[in-house]
Amino acid sequence: MEEAANNTKNVVVIGGGVAGSLLAKSLQFDSNLVLIDPKEYYDIPWTDLRSMVEPTFAEKTLIKHSEYLSNGTIINSRAIDITATEVLTEEGRAVPYDFLVVATGHDEALPQSKTDRLEQFKKDYEKIKSSNSILIIGGGPTGVELAGEIATDFPDKKITLVHKGQRLLEFIGPKASTKAMKWLKSKKVDVLLEQTVDLDSVSEGSGEFKTSTGTTISADCHFVAVGKPLSSGWLRETILKDCVDQRGRLKVDDKLRVIGHDKIFAVGDITDVKEMKQGYIAQGHATLVAKNINLLLKGEKESGLSPYKPGSAFAIVSLGRKSAVAQFPFMTISGRLPGMIKSKDLFLGKTRKVMGLDS
Repeated sequence: MEEAANNTKNVVVIGGGVAGSLLAKSLQFDSNLVLIDPKEYYDIPWTDLRSMVEPTFAEKTLIKHSEYLSNGTIINSRAIDITATEVLTEEGRAVPYDFLVVATGHDEALPQSKTDRLEQFKKDYEKIKSSNSILIIGGGPTGVELAGEIATDFPDKKITLVHKGQRLLEFIGPKASTKAMKWLKSKKVDVLLEQTVDLDSVSEGSGEFKTSTGTTISADCHFVAVGKPLSSGWLRETILKDCVDQRGRLKVDDKLRVIGHDKIFAVGDITDVKEMKQGYIAQGHATLVAKNINLLLKGEKESGLSPYKPGSAFAIVSLGRKSAVAQFPFMTISGRLPGMIKSKDLFLGKTRKVMGLDS
């Protein structure tokens, strides 16, 4: 990919998730835009759990990159190396860049095609539907929301949730944890705190699972809902190796540029910005970096770039289709009101609109 005769610059985005997809969409008409992603689609992460109990919901939650990227190049491959001028892909391509954005988020083995991902949701649905008892391992937002989706759509299932922490939803305050626990118990979900399940010994079909305290749980199937590692290990073999901190996050400055690399930005969960890692925050990263790269493409000086300012974080954890628990800077609420904000469609319509698509 050579630089165009009109001197249009090459902008490469690695990762087609929440931040990467929005950033690529925003810059496609201002540069020679290349999106590198192993998948052919953007999977809206906060909608996945609804798709497990309602597979047809995923028809709109999985957005092919080609749907919003009409003026860019899409490379379905993994990036394996970064040099001072190029990104190297798993399939052997060398992609030159003038500006680079790393937006690889978390490491998750998802199917390459939208069709296969839809099939995955259908299999999860059939697994839930055919089981009388279900074990969920992990009491963070994913585990709590999955329990809520199953308890709402399949109220006769026996659901057990095991969490290693002293309370659910430890990424937010204790009031929210208490409200979530109360709601789950009202749906007859059995919650076991301060216990773990040895994931290496877990096998589907065994029917019995032992926790770290010796408790035996009978379940027809299980789902693992623990945090996924960041997709940053490969960066330790690139020119960015000294910019990866001990937690696997990229060190960035107040413009979200990787420290020591003026032409390389990072957005989303992979950054070391001290803030709650949420989807809407990743979208904020993408909007700011797109603006700054656009200014640089137009020859703007360093002093003209906008700094990133972390705002007051809030979080909403859905509890089925009508309820939720929400933590705002000055209060925590639960019930129908926060449920009206998120739980009905899990921001699907709003997210598609942001990507320039019909809801």
